[in-house]
Amino acid sequence: MTMPARILAIAGSDSGGGAGIQADIKTITLLGGHAMTAVTVITAQNTLGVQASQCVSVDTVIAQIDSVESDIGIDAIKIGMLGASDLVEALVQRLAAVDVPIIFDPVMVATSGSTLADEKTIAGFHALMRVATVTTPNLPELARLTSSRLASTYEMEREARRLARDADCMVLAKGGHLEGDLVTDILVQPDGKVDRWKSSRIDTAHSHGTGCTLSSGLATGMGQGLRPAEATSRARGFVRAALRAAPGLGQGNGPLGFADIGEFWP
Repeated sequence: MTMPARILAIAGSDSGGGAGIQADIKTITLLGGHAMTAVTVITAQNTLGVQASQCVSVDTVIAQIDSVESDIGIDAIKIGMLGASDLVEALVQRLAAVDVPIIFDPVMVATSGSTLADEKTIAGFHALMRVATVTTPNLPELARLTSSRLASTYEMEREARRLARDADCMVLAKGGHLEGDLVTDILVQPDGKVDRWKSSRIDTAHSHGTGCTLSSGLATGMGQGLRPAEATSRARGFVRAALRAAPGLGQGNGPLGFADIGEFWP
């Protein structure tokens, strides 16, 4: 029996099952990895928004990481919602010596519009990026991280190049928030090399968890030994299949479709 890649998701819990740890576990499993978790925040959340949240203590988050690493081992890490600046600082120290791919999704605001990170937490993201292998901001997140206003693919690429150089990590900038029938995503290396993907926009009202799914899919691929561009291509394809399979749950922005993804995924 082949040993599956061991993927640790450090992220918040979404009680509605659309994003966060729940989306990570589904994605990692369906892509052939073994999903492990370090829960950072517990949220009361559904398709309409976040109604309540409680941060898990920093010591408990670190203990979860220590527990799985010491016994099972880790091939790649995905970082999502963190919730508190002291946790960001602790992760920078804890993960600095971990020699596996680290994918950082700098979660700031939920798809519903609910704020998931305060200013102090976001300020600490730059230090965490220096530990990460790839950071995966959407357009608003990239704008916040670079203190810029972005309204075009050209501007997105320009700022992604600058961020990758300054943070010395790869940046996967996601262009879904830009207008137009095509969605452009770019993967920028610290040396300025760029890979680009363009795909037709999928018209759906149910896109909750796309960022979580993409980043955990990317972590799984890199943990399985795929090169960053290869892992990105597969993760993008998986997200697009899950968007097409969305079951339409809830009264708001519903989750992606994992149960029926086989209809759209190889």
